[in-house]
Amino acid sequence: MFFRNLTLFRFPVALRGELSDLDAALAAHRLRAVGPLELSTRGFVSPFGGEEDVLSHRVDDGVWLSLGGEDKILPAAVVNDLLARRAAEIEAREGRKLGGRARKRLKEELVHELLPRAFVRPSRTGCHLDLKLGLVAVDTSSRKTAEGVLSELRQALGSFPAVPVNAEVSPRSVLTGWLAGEPLPEGLVLGDECELRDPVDRGAVVKAQRQELDAAEIRKHLEAGKQCSRLALVLDEHLSFVLGEDLVVRKLKFLDGAVEVLESSEPESQRAELDARYALMVGELRRLFGVLERALRLSRLD
Repeated sequence: MFFRNLTLFRFPVALRGELSDLDAALAAHRLRAVGPLELSTRGFVSPFGGEEDVLSHRVDDGVWLSLGGEDKILPAAVVNDLLARRAAEIEAREGRKLGGRARKRLKEELVHELLPRAFVRPSRTGCHLDLKLGLVAVDTSSRKTAEGVLSELRQALGSFPAVPVNAEVSPRSVLTGWLAGEPLPEGLVLGDECELRDPVDRGAVVKAQRQELDAAEIRKHLEAGKQCSRLALVLDEHLSFVLGEDLVVRKLKFLDGAVEVLESSEPESQRAELDARYALMVGELRRLFGVLERALRLSRLD
C-alpha cells in the first residue's frame, strides 16, 4: 500500500481535534454503486479494502483514508459513430439536414441509451493526513485528482481548509542549484533522472533517465541556461523519488533500507501487514517532508 506519488496540501494543525472521529463523518459519504444513468460516483472506502467497515486508520497522528470511485467507460468514438449512423437515418427518412441543436439532443439521448450497458471502471486513491504537521498527502501526481479527494473530504467534514503547499523560494532555482553542484540537505543525494527546460516560452526540454547527473552533457545544458524542473533524489537510502518544481513528489519508492524491518517479520494477517506498512510510511513521509520543508521553506497554515 505504499504511496507512489505525493500531491501535498497544508491545513491548520489546530484542526486535529476536529478530526478525532473521522469514521462518523465519512460514514454518510461511503462509495455507492454508480447508477444506470450516472457517469460516475465517488465515496470513501476502507483503506484496508475488501469488506472492511472501517473508513479510516490512525497510527501515531497519521490517518489513512481511501477515496473510491466508479466511472462508466463510454468511449467518444463509440458515441460519435452511433450518432453519425442515427443522424444519417433521420436525415434520409425526413429529407432534411439535422441542425446543431437537434444533433446535440440526439447525442444526449444516445448517451442515456448506452450508459446502462457501459462497463464500470473502479478506482481507489489513497490519502494520508499527518495531524502533527498539518499535512495532507494524496497518492497521485494529478492535481485535479488530488483536489477531487480534498473536495470529497470537505463535503464529509462540512469544511476542511487545506491548500496546496507553497514554497517561499523558487523550487526550480533550488533544483537547478542542487544539480549544478550546490550542497544538498543532509541525507539527500542525487538520483539518476532529471528534466531540464529552457526558461523561454516554448523552449527546449531535455529529459535524462538512468543518467549520471554530474556528467559533462548535463553540465553543458546548465551552462547553456537550461533550468531543472524535475530532479531524482534519494533520502538516506530509504526513499527514492522525483521532485518537481510543482512540489509534486513522483515515482516514490521505499528502498531496502526502509523496508528491511518489514521483511524480517511475519505479520499475523494481511491487515496486520498493511498496518505495519502504513506505520512505516508515516515515519518516512514525516522525515521526507521535514527535509523538503527546510530546503524549500514551505509555508505553514497556523
